[in-house]
Amino acid sequence: MDYFSAIQLGFATAFEWNNLVFCFVGVALGTIVGLLPGIGALSTISMLLPLTFYMEPTTAIIMLAGVFYGAQYGGSIASILLNIPGTATNAITCLDGYPLARNGRAGVALAVTTLSSFVGGSFAILVLMLMGPMLADVALAFGAPEYTAIMVFGLIAASTLSGGSMLKGLAMVAAGVVLGTVGMDMNTGVQRFQFGRNELSDGLSIVAIAMGLFGVAEILVNLMRSDGSPFKVHSVTLRSLIPTKQDVKESTMPTVRGTLIGTVLGILPGTGATIASFIAYATEKRVSKTPQIFGKGAMAGISSPEAANNAAVQSAFIPTLSLGIPGDAIMAVMLGALMIHGISPGPGLVNQHPELFWGLIASFWIGNVILLILNLPFIGVFVRILKIPYDALYVAMLFFICVGVFSIRNNVFDIFLVIGFGVVGVFMILGRYPAAPLLLGFILGPMIEENMRRALLLSRGSFDVFVSTPVSASFIILSVVTLVATAGLPMLQKGIRKVSNEVAVEDNQ
Repeated sequence: MDYFSAIQLGFATAFEWNNLVFCFVGVALGTIVGLLPGIGALSTISMLLPLTFYMEPTTAIIMLAGVFYGAQYGGSIASILLNIPGTATNAITCLDGYPLARNGRAGVALAVTTLSSFVGGSFAILVLMLMGPMLADVALAFGAPEYTAIMVFGLIAASTLSGGSMLKGLAMVAAGVVLGTVGMDMNTGVQRFQFGRNELSDGLSIVAIAMGLFGVAEILVNLMRSDGSPFKVHSVTLRSLIPTKQDVKESTMPTVRGTLIGTVLGILPGTGATIASFIAYATEKRVSKTPQIFGKGAMAGISSPEAANNAAVQSAFIPTLSLGIPGDAIMAVMLGALMIHGISPGPGLVNQHPELFWGLIASFWIGNVILLILNLPFIGVFVRILKIPYDALYVAMLFFICVGVFSIRNNVFDIFLVIGFGVVGVFMILGRYPAAPLLLGFILGPMIEENMRRALLLSRGSFDVFVSTPVSASFIILSVVTLVATAGLPMLQKGIRKVSNEVAVEDNQ
């Protein structure tokens, strides 16, 4: 199928009334959850997973994706009006967005972030259209050793580059891989780690794990930290949304640079939108002729990070759809949603399910246009949502989580399972153990096991097969380099600080 025919198929699929309706529902809901601090796209997508059981796969993934990139738009509203990031990716927007709001320019700041987000997302979609099928064609030549090496690299990169302690990240990856072994061995049919519970015969449910670790846990922690009262927000009028020529001039090139940074980093596993937005901000401050204005209301300080995080969110679908390797936790949940419907993301997706691949891409264009329309004229509506008391909001969410997880198999055991993972998730958050690597380990662990055993069968038990081809050898080397570099970085920083302190002491003497 040529590109023109594929794009036609994509828009024909995206404009089907059910896909169009759920695209709107996804982006609108994403904007709202991004607007409300402490909820986030990951928790919401996890809660919506049970609903996708009753949808067509294309419709389901269009809705979940809409929540994902819609949350980036909504998160900027909370950052600018409240100085509280709606999502982690919008944290850097607080530095210049809130000073602009205090100076009476909240409307302009919201308009600039919305337009920058649209530009960043649109460019990344174009890259996805071009690179996705190309990567899929290349990956069709991959065998079991190559897939094993790539997935191992994805796990290590995600656990070591996502921030925090490397050991904690690797420990969570290992825990996820162990959880993925529960249930029936696909090769031998032997039950593993079932402990006499028939409910575990098919393994642990990704829905229960995701909803527990990212839904219940986040809600419980936020209830512990919140007093339940609504926020006081700045008022915004439609007239105040119109930027001046100087505002457009100051934000144009930062938007371009942020878009490029976000698109590149979104493709890499383990980086994602949060890191992209921080790097974009740091880049703007470095190239600016007036770096002293950053933190006081610089247009470049909000346009570049917002363009970067939206571009990263869209380009993150490239490795997930083309290679079947999720770059972060949200992409892992997306991958799980497809697997629930019997669709395996990877090189075969483009050719076997072209309506899903191209329909999803076309829905990105439509969703971004809808977000542009929603975020400018209806900003006053979103501001009023911030006045909902949090106690009522979180209790309702807990109720719907329990109802959703029960509706999947009509089994009370699943409710206890999601509550159990929720309690574990609370302790993980308090102990600063990242939950995302655990979910990635749970998703990729069985896939690594399957491909590794297949490769060893073909090589008659020889591990040389994993370094026998340039692709697998390269990714094994990258995995080792990533581990060594990440482990050595803190030691290098500590050594530099020690030398600096000694030099300072000598200078004082």
